[in-house]
Amino acid sequence: MAAEDALPQPAASPLAAIADNLAKLTAQQKIAAGVLLAVAVALVVGVWMWSSQPSYAILFSNIAEKDGGAIITSLQQQNVPYRVENGGATILVPSTRANELRLLLASQGLPKGGLVGFELLETQKIGVSQFNEQINYQRGLEGELARTIQSLAAVTGARVHLAIPKQSAFLRDGQKPTASVVLNLTPGRRLEPQQVAGILHLVAASVPELATSQVSIIDQNGNLLTRAGNGRASGLDSSQLGYVEEVEGSYIKRIESILIPILGAGNFRAQVTADIDFDATEQTSETYKPNPPPGTAIRSQQMAENINAQQPATGVPGALSNQPPVPASAPLTTPPVPGASATSNTTPINTNKSSTVNYEVDKTVQHIKRALGSVKRLSVAMVVNNRIEKNAKGESKSIPRTEDEMKQINDLVREAVGLSKDRGDTLNLVNTAFAEAAREDVADLPVWKDPEMLAWGKDILRWLALVVVVVVIFRTVIRPLLSTVMPPKPAEDADEEGAAPTAAEMAATLEAEQNSDLEVPPEVLEAEIAKMSFEKKVARAREIAAKEPKMVAQMLKEWLGGGATSGGH
Repeated sequence: MAAEDALPQPAASPLAAIADNLAKLTAQQKIAAGVLLAVAVALVVGVWMWSSQPSYAILFSNIAEKDGGAIITSLQQQNVPYRVENGGATILVPSTRANELRLLLASQGLPKGGLVGFELLETQKIGVSQFNEQINYQRGLEGELARTIQSLAAVTGARVHLAIPKQSAFLRDGQKPTASVVLNLTPGRRLEPQQVAGILHLVAASVPELATSQVSIIDQNGNLLTRAGNGRASGLDSSQLGYVEEVEGSYIKRIESILIPILGAGNFRAQVTADIDFDATEQTSETYKPNPPPGTAIRSQQMAENINAQQPATGVPGALSNQPPVPASAPLTTPPVPGASATSNTTPINTNKSSTVNYEVDKTVQHIKRALGSVKRLSVAMVVNNRIEKNAKGESKSIPRTEDEMKQINDLVREAVGLSKDRGDTLNLVNTAFAEAAREDVADLPVWKDPEMLAWGKDILRWLALVVVVVVIFRTVIRPLLSTVMPPKPAEDADEEGAAPTAAEMAATLEAEQNSDLEVPPEVLEAEIAKMSFEKKVARAREIAAKEPKMVAQMLKEWLGGGATSGGH
């Protein structure tokens, strides 16, 4: 009967077992389990809230304290969570609502930027003096100019100061206005000379009679951005230097576009030096040929002929004899003149001829004006990498290029660039092996500096931390509580290897029953038996079999009898 009592009884329902195990726990164990469970739940909830917390984006930065207070008041009225950083100069809001809030605050006129524009004149009261009107107009003009300058991408803040003198009726006492501009540039950004010139002309064009030479622009570090002569006192022109770089870059792009499909990217390097002529030259020439060829067109011709047919005076000088002969007349009608010669000669005595011929003058007028920026000479230097081939073992080997390949590359570059012998252009082409670092592509932005990857990493880190906390709490708190409260799973049918341990456990149970005088509770006795190892149980079973062979034989008979009976059924 003792052996039958030692056999495992059928397990009760799981709920009853859980209730029974909970009842067996002491008060301290129940309190400790409750505290651990509460801490675990609070920790999981805290990690979940931290992981699900929205990411914040910058709403406004570098704002004035007055604008910051107005913005925070508006956000509080709308129940929008926010953060304040950089001593109140930066306000952050959830990134999902940043754009919406910017538009909403812009409709409210926020931020004002600490500047007032022409809206200052809208609230002007009646009866204001002329001096106050002039001051308000000047303040509004300064604010509007500052707002316009702040719209540039590289400018985060601007202040404009105008010195507009009072108009005078006397021209001798007239003064010209001046202006000063202070710029707060974005960190890491700088203004190009063209942008500085744009701000300069913007301010000068907004104020009557303000010359660009009377405008001074400085940055937040006190560096003067406007200089006399636009910074070209040394003879250097940034626009000309930029044009040279642009021309050289265009030639390099031509070379790359034609050689990359053939050699591959990174297998050649090209540099072009362009000598640009920036001299403005105008030439006018007028040329005359020394002797015009025959057959030249006659421009004008004048001919004159003078014939005198009268005889000269003859005879003794006197009043009657020294007179020109009278015209001849017929003797029948006109009597001869006294003292005149009886003979008359009508043959011309004096003849005068003159001729003037004007030919067209051979003249050549030539006016030459050379354009700025013409290329005077090009120098091209190129380095081509050796051809990389792999052998049967997969090892890379550098092989120099053949003369035919180099000649082909040379001809392609000459045609692409348009080298001219008349200008004296040169091309130097070299084939050599590149270093390993030279063949590597330009490294991209590191992963740990990529903003998008950082955002992904933060999200993954949050979920990973949540998973780690849940696993740790389950292994350290939940599972021990479940193992204590939940009933053990029913043992499956033992195989051949498990028969011996069952017999050993039963032998240990018999030994414990024989020592019943110790008055050990059954649950404590079962716990002690469960702690015994398999080898110890077998050793104890052998000792009991040696001491009490009859009892062991009886127990085996009962087992065999029960097995036969069950098998018969």
